[in-house]
Amino acid sequence: MNIPRSNNPRVVIIGGGFGGISLAQKLRKQEVQVVLLDKNNYHTFQPLLYQVSTGGLEPDSIAYPLRKVLIGYDNFFFRLAEVTEILPNKQLLKTTIGEISYDYLVVATGSETNFFGNTELEQHAMAMKSIPQSLNLRSLILENFEQALLTDEYHERDALMNFVIVGGGPTGVELAGALAEIKKGILPKDYPDLDTRRAQINLVQGGDRLLDAMSEKASEKAEKFLEDLGVQVWKNVRVTGYDGKTVRTKTDLVFETATLIWAAGVKGATIKGLDAKELIAGGNRLSVNEFNQVIGFPNIFAIGDIACMQTEEAPRGHPMMAQPAIQQGRKLGENLIRLINGKPLEPFIYKDKGSMATVGRNKAVCDLKNIRFQGVFAWFVWMFVHLFFLIGFRNRVVVFVNWVYNYIRFDREARLIIRPFKRNYDQFRD
Repeated sequence: MNIPRSNNPRVVIIGGGFGGISLAQKLRKQEVQVVLLDKNNYHTFQPLLYQVSTGGLEPDSIAYPLRKVLIGYDNFFFRLAEVTEILPNKQLLKTTIGEISYDYLVVATGSETNFFGNTELEQHAMAMKSIPQSLNLRSLILENFEQALLTDEYHERDALMNFVIVGGGPTGVELAGALAEIKKGILPKDYPDLDTRRAQINLVQGGDRLLDAMSEKASEKAEKFLEDLGVQVWKNVRVTGYDGKTVRTKTDLVFETATLIWAAGVKGATIKGLDAKELIAGGNRLSVNEFNQVIGFPNIFAIGDIACMQTEEAPRGHPMMAQPAIQQGRKLGENLIRLINGKPLEPFIYKDKGSMATVGRNKAVCDLKNIRFQGVFAWFVWMFVHLFFLIGFRNRVVVFVNWVYNYIRFDREARLIIRPFKRNYDQFRD
């Protein structure tokens, strides 16, 4: 990898997400050599992926070059590579560009879509965990409406304009709200020769309420917001299969749709070598102690979505969101320096700053530490928080300008099929 030898300990970080970047920033100006590995050369602000999928933002406004994050950092190196295997006994990593040794290893690989072993769903449903996947979804949504113009069969046309979102968490709720606003304000102008009133947005939740990690008041308000926008909410309905045309459930409910979007769960993105059963906790995550050390490996750490730190306050581990990853990255940076200097480690304590979700224009729900509120004010708080945590001044400005423009014009300019997503439409003509 052409990384020079150093007298300082080498810390290898796998993953340039929230956790990996927070750790790298904390190790700046410390007497360590830091090597950051990622299969992409950019950091993705995942909370806004749904806006890329629905044409509200271009992908470069929520992505930031990892090399730019590390500019001015002494003894820092980035390599574009995917780690294929970890050899803990040799303190060695195998990657797509060669091997690299480490003194301390930090796994911050994040999470990936969890289809719960259903290969049919994995094959035909659309995921939204990365920028390429979001661009595929954006292309598919627009291509479906273009295809709907070409058929005079009502059944086929309805299937092309029917959207089914599985999962009533923040991602599903925010995506459903965005699609409903597109149906209301944009489709009639873009497709005047198409009866877009027949377009349907269905949100399917396996549990008895939306946003089940938030308060009941937030769940009720989010559901009301969605219903006011015309979204059909289906609760206590579990999807069992999708063949690319028909969505099957455990009930008598069946959907005919060309677009099934899967937002029903995520799992840890483990790597070969640290995937033994005794290391894996719920959600396919690595079991770690209160110092984020992987159980049984004192010089291997895991942070963020991939880490499962089970405590009395969080018996199933901390939520797989940005805040735990950021806080764990910062704390681990402090602990690595303490470890190198022979000082005792300090346990990680998660400070829950609350959760929030937006449902659409002037509609959001916020559960902060000591206060809960919904509506317009929650929407402004949601925007401020997301702008604050975006990396890069340019990205903040671009996103803010886009939001202001979209709000004033009630428009989404990024309705572009840059990279067509090919699919076979013949099955809808049966």
